[in-house]
Amino acid sequence: MKWRKLNRILHRDLGYFFFGMTVIYALSGIALNHIDDWNPSYSIETQKVQLHNIPDNKSQVNRDYAREVAAEFGEADHFKNYYFPEANTMKVFLDDGSITLNLKDGSGKLEKSSRRPVFYEVNWLHYNPNNWWTWFSDIYAGGLIIIAVTGLFILRGKQGIKGRGAWLTAAGVLLPILFLLIFQ
Repeated sequence: MKWRKLNRILHRDLGYFFFGMTVIYALSGIALNHIDDWNPSYSIETQKVQLHNIPDNKSQVNRDYAREVAAEFGEADHFKNYYFPEANTMKVFLDDGSITLNLKDGSGKLEKSSRRPVFYEVNWLHYNPNNWWTWFSDIYAGGLIIIAVTGLFILRGKQGIKGRGAWLTAAGVLLPILFLLIFQ
């Protein structure tokens, strides 16, 4: 078998095999690049709330009262616990959320989080959740190197690595090097 034919076969078959992984890492990579702009794994909804049954003093607040607070906002079945982060502030923990209340005036906020479809799962995979996935990710990385190298030799002539391909490859290598030199 000629090396060019073997090169095309490797490039094609590895490209097909690692298609799913490439999409997973591309989506999670985009999401993680913008982690300062949004939470890629969870959507967090916040709404203002007003509590009308305010206790006279903090000593009247117990687990039953905190459960009643959760119930007042439709979260009785999701109550977990409560505590006081500050003297006049009560925080009620819920499954996938919380209620933070000012005990002087009853004002507060209800926060609920939910998993973002697709992004939650691809980010979970990107973080290498267990040992076998790490091995598969390492194999994928090796496959990407093979796909990149074999891609250099797919085309011949002025469109291939001896012509236009050489300039594009050089630019693709120089950009990260320039970035490192300028910003590191």
